[in-house]
Amino acid sequence: MDDLILPFQIEATALRGRLVRFNTAVDKIIGQHGYPDAVASLLAEAVTLAGLLAGALKYDGVFTLQTKGDGAVKLIVADVTSAGAVRGYAQYDADDLAAAATEGPPVPRLLGSGYLAFTVDQGENTDRYQGIVALDGGTLAECAAHYFAQSEQIATGIKLAVTRGQAIDGGTPGPWRAGGLMIQRLPTEGGQAESDGTHAADAQDEGWNRALSFLGSCSSAELTDPELPPEDLLYRLFHEDGVRAWPPQRLQALCRCSRERISRVLRSLPRDELAGLVVDGQVSVNCEFCSTDYHFTPAQIDALFDEA
Repeated sequence: MDDLILPFQIEATALRGRLVRFNTAVDKIIGQHGYPDAVASLLAEAVTLAGLLAGALKYDGVFTLQTKGDGAVKLIVADVTSAGAVRGYAQYDADDLAAAATEGPPVPRLLGSGYLAFTVDQGENTDRYQGIVALDGGTLAECAAHYFAQSEQIATGIKLAVTRGQAIDGGTPGPWRAGGLMIQRLPTEGGQAESDGTHAADAQDEGWNRALSFLGSCSSAELTDPELPPEDLLYRLFHEDGVRAWPPQRLQALCRCSRERISRVLRSLPRDELAGLVVDGQVSVNCEFCSTDYHFTPAQIDALFDEA
């Protein structure tokens, strides 16, 4: 019931949607870093939003969501591969975070002014798709919906929720959970709604408004409830108009870093530059996504260039 993207359609109006549920995956991503709760929660939202958007696309490669702002949280990166591997990290300024307000919408409070970008990379010999929109909204969900309305002319409703289990008897808090729900009003093929007349167009508008109302009625507790199966949640929200779910795509927290990949990066740098990176007898590289450290002695560095 967790760590999945569940595509669905509202039958009465043919509106398309995605439901994302995270438990183990998002908890692992956050657990790899020592983020304060405010940063961890925002990263969990970004990872969930990345899952929703990636699930709405047909691609073979990597979908990346990135925020960059002038607030306390300088950068967030989350990506989802077409095989369902998810990862993410955040960069923040501890002093700015301590001075930030404790109340208010998270985007202006933590991210500040900047942009939200989406990138689809399908490898060599293919064009990269990128969309970008200003951080113009109180939440990441509002910013993403604004992008679709502004750049794609697709009406979109998005809801995100993040929770963390309560600590028992003053112990360590429980695991992080996250959920997201998105519905989209895709353009009608060939202008069907217009050719059918005003009545059909009005019915489409009414159906969309009803769907938005049902989406708005979904609580954060429902989106993250481990006892509420995703299919049951969709039925609870949209059964009046009929809802059909398709097989889910499974997700897992999996970083793509490896010693071989790091070796290729080091080999691409000037040799004398690497010599200046030696500290305590070795060159150390840290993966920002999973916090894994890779160490190379000068002899191992020499071997990389000898192999090349």
